[in-house]
Amino acid sequence: MEKTLEKALDIYSALATGRSISAKDKETAELYEAFYADSGVYDITMALLKRLNLRIYEYNESIFVTAGAGNRVFGYTNDDLKKMLGLRLNKELYLVYIIIYELLLDFYKTSDTYQVKDYIREDELIDKVGKEMSRISGDTHVITNDEDDGSMMEVALLWDSLPPMISEDKDRTKASRGSRLGFIKLTSNMLVNEGIVTVIDDRLYPTDRFHAIAEGYFEDNGSMIYAALNQTDLNQED
Repeated sequence: MEKTLEKALDIYSALATGRSISAKDKETAELYEAFYADSGVYDITMALLKRLNLRIYEYNESIFVTAGAGNRVFGYTNDDLKKMLGLRLNKELYLVYIIIYELLLDFYKTSDTYQVKDYIREDELIDKVGKEMSRISGDTHVITNDEDDGSMMEVALLWDSLPPMISEDKDRTKASRGSRLGFIKLTSNMLVNEGIVTVIDDRLYPTDRFHAIAEGYFEDNGSMIYAALNQTDLNQED
């Protein structure tokens, strides 16, 4: 029992500190095998993760964890992310969220199959976000409030006010709040740091962690998401 507990704690420790456990990694292959081969190790690990509101996902013989909704210890609050990204306003942070959303949509074209693109270019992502911002700014159901810097209309207006790029953007790794390309780089740098994508030149490539979380999350929460979207549609029709 003691060895079982120690092995479960080793697995939990690795996952909780942001590492993945993979059958293909010499350093963690033993942990991966123990997790699935020993029911005691599996049960204890899953109980620990559940108690701490962590969600586990698998992809390509690797397992990852991510913070559950509202997890204040392992997750980020909006204020945490604004400080991490050097942002001041809610609308700037929500623009980052929309960029991530469009990135996800572009990799996963349909909900019934996992047909994934190999990569997306920065200029493609700018076009995708631009189309979504145009849709929002032209939607009569979107209500703006001058005192609410986080309204969807304010986010669209922010995007419209930004130039496509500035001189600082010539540095491939430079991120800023001064241009559309700068916001793309700001977002991609954060995703690189979180192990979600890799960036080569102007191309963003999804990692195994990206696939594990994206596919696992929507499998677990798809019905809730669709219900929320349908409720939104009903409210707009009233």
